[in-house]
Amino acid sequence: MDEQDILRRIQSLVEEERDLRERTAAAGEEETPERQRVKRIEEDLDQAWDLLRQRRAKKQYGENPDEAEVRPVNQVRNYKG
Repeated sequence: MDEQDILRRIQSLVEEERDLRERTAAAGEEETPERQRVKRIEEDLDQAWDLLRQRRAKKQYGENPDEAEVRPVNQVRNYKG
């Protein structure tokens, strides 16, 4: 997946998240399948942004950006670096 693919994926996820949030706004705090999907989208976005940052950093330092890999959600979300 190259940088443009990742950016397209991010855009698609953002649009889906926006649509779901608009539809679920009236549901209050009730846990629905749509809210579960929003949580998954948030995780997918975190991973996509992390992958994009990895690729850009590798490219900046003369490394192969194709060696960047999607990291587990818990690693991406709990990064303290």
